[in-house]
Amino acid sequence: MKVSYWYNNQDIQIEEVPTPVPGLKEMLVKVISCGICGSDIVEWYRLPRAPLVQGHEIGAEVVAVGDSIHKYLPGDRVFIAPKVPCMKCSYCAKGHHPQCTDVKERLPGGFAEYILVPEILVEKGTYRLPERISYDQSTFIEPLACVVRAQRLSGMEKGDSLLVIGCGMSGLLHIKLAKTKGCRITAVDINKKKLDYAAQMGADVVIDAKDDVASHLVAQNGKKADVVMLCAAAASAMEQAWHCVDKGGVIVLFTVPGPDKQIVVPVNDFWMKEITIRTSYYCGPSDIAAAMQLIEEGLITVDDLITHRLCLTNIAYGFQLVTDGREAIKVIIKPNE
Repeated sequence: MKVSYWYNNQDIQIEEVPTPVPGLKEMLVKVISCGICGSDIVEWYRLPRAPLVQGHEIGAEVVAVGDSIHKYLPGDRVFIAPKVPCMKCSYCAKGHHPQCTDVKERLPGGFAEYILVPEILVEKGTYRLPERISYDQSTFIEPLACVVRAQRLSGMEKGDSLLVIGCGMSGLLHIKLAKTKGCRITAVDINKKKLDYAAQMGADVVIDAKDDVASHLVAQNGKKADVVMLCAAAASAMEQAWHCVDKGGVIVLFTVPGPDKQIVVPVNDFWMKEITIRTSYYCGPSDIAAAMQLIEEGLITVDDLITHRLCLTNIAYGFQLVTDGREAIKVIIKPNE
């Protein structure tokens, strides 16, 4: 079978490897659709494990199951989580599922024609796709689940003002979800095309990041933002977040700059204003279930975010599109086409 080995963003190679055969408690799936996540192109995050087969936003078809597997059958349409928490440790007990220290198995990368699903993910990380969710739509389940979790952690409520900094796919999903909650949404980006997308997806106001965003917020809402969702990794975007949060407000770091970047937090100012800074990394089982329900019931539409569908041999071009960021929103790889 063909797999895509990632060495870095400029070195991605298609290689032939044997198609695996499932053991007693394993399952072989055929990857139909796999999205390129923004984290896939973050080299400081991925390089320590290179070379690797990336891809964790997966829609697949079961093709073979081990003799001990009775829950799934060949032909079943499935989404598979990249990893699952133990649900027993102290972190899981407090709702910090992404921080579970008992995670030992991860889903092999989806930029391949087939994936051998390990036992723990067959048992706890595999979800049958409802008929209303297509394979392409299933690639949004994990990223939307991450958005669900971040907004839950923010404490966002109906009527709150939300500032989304960075209107890539994650930022646009934040806009769509916040719209269902009755929030007033302002979107900021340096890319006019992405601001146009933000307006189409439901942002009430869009602002060029080069403008005085804080002043715009006060002029429009009478105050700064109740919640700032940071979806851009630039240090300048983080600095903008500091200036745009209102007293008693919350800043959620949905993404972060590289570890070599020094970030100064205005703690004295924030102390006086009772500002909360939250971080949100990955998602938990309940978030995945919520995301699937949102997509299945049509409360969140995702097809309008898909800008490119590419075969596996064109994956290097897909990474270029996502890295460049000017034209692409959601790039989906179709390994078996």
